[in-house]
Amino acid sequence: MVGELNDTENSGNEEKQTKTSGIRRMMEGKSLLGATLIYLMSPRFLIYVSCALSMWGDRMWHFAMSVFLIELYGHNLLLSAVFGLVVAGSVLIFGVLIGDWIDRKPRNKVAHASLFTQNASVTACCIVLMLVFSYKREMEQIWHGWLTVACYAVVTTLAALANLAGTALTITVQRDWIVSLTGGNRAQLAVMNATVRRLDQIINIFAPLSVGQVMTWASHVIGCGFILGWNLVSLLVEFLFLSRVYQLVPQLAVKPQQHTGGNFLERQQEAVNIQGQMDSWETTDRFTYRPRTSEKPKDHKSRREGQQATTTGFRLGLRKLQRLLRTCREGWEAYRRQTVFLAGLGLAFLYMTVLGFDCITTGFAYTQGIGGSLLSILTALSALSGLMGTILFTWLRGHYGLVTTGVISSWLHLGCLMLCVFSVFAPGSPFDLAFFSLPLSKNSSSNHGLLKEDQVHVYPFERNLNQPIVPDRSSIHWTNSTVLFQGQQRPEPPESYISIILLFSGVILARIGLWSFDLTVTQLLQENIPEVERGAVNGVQCSLNYLMDLIHFVLVMLAPWPQQFGMLVLISIPFVTTGHMLYFFYARKCKIKNAHAKKTVKKSTWTPLT
Repeated sequence: MVGELNDTENSGNEEKQTKTSGIRRMMEGKSLLGATLIYLMSPRFLIYVSCALSMWGDRMWHFAMSVFLIELYGHNLLLSAVFGLVVAGSVLIFGVLIGDWIDRKPRNKVAHASLFTQNASVTACCIVLMLVFSYKREMEQIWHGWLTVACYAVVTTLAALANLAGTALTITVQRDWIVSLTGGNRAQLAVMNATVRRLDQIINIFAPLSVGQVMTWASHVIGCGFILGWNLVSLLVEFLFLSRVYQLVPQLAVKPQQHTGGNFLERQQEAVNIQGQMDSWETTDRFTYRPRTSEKPKDHKSRREGQQATTTGFRLGLRKLQRLLRTCREGWEAYRRQTVFLAGLGLAFLYMTVLGFDCITTGFAYTQGIGGSLLSILTALSALSGLMGTILFTWLRGHYGLVTTGVISSWLHLGCLMLCVFSVFAPGSPFDLAFFSLPLSKNSSSNHGLLKEDQVHVYPFERNLNQPIVPDRSSIHWTNSTVLFQGQQRPEPPESYISIILLFSGVILARIGLWSFDLTVTQLLQENIPEVERGAVNGVQCSLNYLMDLIHFVLVMLAPWPQQFGMLVLISIPFVTTGHMLYFFYARKCKIKNAHAKKTVKKSTWTPLT
């Protein structure tokens, strides 16, 4: 009996334990589900999704545009070159004005206007391209082909407008909203910056692949339709998500432009003065002396009103132009006043290089016998290297601090690029100084023979000069050059692959330090720029980046041959070194400032013995 009672009690205890464990598992499951739902509805996740959708659309669009421009202009680079110059020049000119507009307007209106303008411009551009692809032959016969030229101009203008709106959206969300969202927590800010860059690297692999498959297996028209549909869906989702983030984060609704001081009050006073001058002109014209003439009163009055309107409009336009120029000057002066001025300028210098993993470098690899499949693998390795750079940034910042992370990343970047310098003089390199004398000796039969002999070999690289507008480290990337070489004769392989192996080893490995350095400077700008000037200063930074990249674009146009690529590498190294040296000067200033602050604290806390 006692044994039976014990067995009954034990079985009862086991049932209770089973029920208790089941309840615990259920509670844990509910808590895990609840935590997951809370995270999915959090502002941080909504920002990640919004940035991912925007990046995916940008990657697909710029990949497709590079292919479309080559296809439309008969496999000629003129249209691509014009497109690249217009896009880069528009940001160079209007970058400061965009930043000033971001600073003056409420955050939600800026984000919504930029989002709508970008997606609407891309949608309209896709519609125009679909019409051109569908009726290209008919359009070439209208107005002696000028209708086609007008369509190209519309496409270029819309693309430039979309790029400007995309720049404004990037500055707004990734440079401003994220800072407000983290509430000044530097660790969270670093994590969000690194996460956004990781998403960017992953998307850089799959987004061009997706639209490329659509264009390959269907047609260019369907490819345009695919991008158009993506932009419409993305517009709706991003609009809802950004609106939700704005509602969940009260800090975003607070923009201290009331406390901006001089600049804002001067603009308001200038607007009042302009209106007052217009009123005074009208009043003065009413009481001016009217000479007696034989003209009819009505004719005289209409002529006088026309002259008055012309004069007033001219003066008003001149005033607006002066205000815009002064806004640009104030933006550059604000950028110069920042404590992180040297760090931002150093980052801009890194854009003047042919050693980014863009179409120029891959085009050169193609001329050296590297096939499309191997280039695709190298592209994936490049993205993996970028991911490693974001992980390295997070680890270094946690152990050594933000400023020291930039120093370590700079040395890592420069050290890896030395492999590229060695590749110029390694076996298999096509670098030839004698090739630079070709334009100076046109009548030389030997030079003519050399040019004729290498003409087929270098032609694919010459065709790949489209779109070196924004290197891989920024938010825009152009097409893989292998797409542009369809139907071309495969170049002969070099005698040795040592040079090309050293070049791509250096470029791929350097991206670890490059991305870590880029994230360092980005967070320094986010942390140290006053909220009032955040848009203007980031607008100037974008203008500087595009300016340096335009120089890179011009140099490649002046030296497009594979034999001249080594000289472009040697020119790029001093610019990259200068950029890192500027950052070293900034880091030294920070170190001196911190040492002085520590000494001041020690003196203030010291008390004499009694």
